[in-house]
Amino acid sequence: MTPPSAPYAIGIDTGTTTLREADHLLQALAAELALPEDVFGCTHLVRDDRPRVVLSLASDAEPVLRTARDRLTAQGYDVRDGAPDEAGRAVLYPGADALTGTLTLAELLARSAIDRVTVLGTPDEPSPDTRLVTREHVRPQWRDGRLVLAAMPAAGGALVPFEDPDPTPCCADH
Repeated sequence: MTPPSAPYAIGIDTGTTTLREADHLLQALAAELALPEDVFGCTHLVRDDRPRVVLSLASDAEPVLRTARDRLTAQGYDVRDGAPDEAGRAVLYPGADALTGTLTLAELLARSAIDRVTVLGTPDEPSPDTRLVTREHVRPQWRDGRLVLAAMPAAGGALVPFEDPDPTPCCADH
C-alpha cells in the first residue's frame, strides 16, 4: 500500500517468484538507485496465471521515484504508477536498519515507521516493555493504512516477528 503521507508510488514487476528473492532485489535496487531512507519498499504477492512477487516503492519525493522509474524501465523492468495492492509487506521503511538485536516494543515503535504490533492468538495489545527479538528480519504489513508488525510468543516471555528469516522449505525432510 502507499503510505498515507506518500502521494506517489510505483509498482515494479521483476518476475521474481519468492519473497527472499524479492527482498534481496528490493534492497539491491534501493542501494543502486541511492534511494533516500524515507522511501517505503514493499513486496506484493500476485496470484494470477503467472504467480509472482511484485515490488513497490512509495515516497513523498516524487521526483526521486520518477527518476527511479525511468532507470528501472531502462533496465527492462515493467514499471507502473501505483502499488499493486493495499497490503504490501514492507522491506524498506524509515527506521528499518535500526531494528536489530533485542528491543522493547516501545523502542521498535520509536525507531521506525511501524505503527503497531499485534501478537498472534491474542486480542490484546502487548505491553510497550515487551522484548522483541528481531532476528534482523522485521517485515510489517500495511493494514488499513497503518504499518503493523505481526509477532508471536518466544522463549522467556519475549516476542519474535511472525515471519521467519530462514523458513524450512515445505517437504524438506522427505
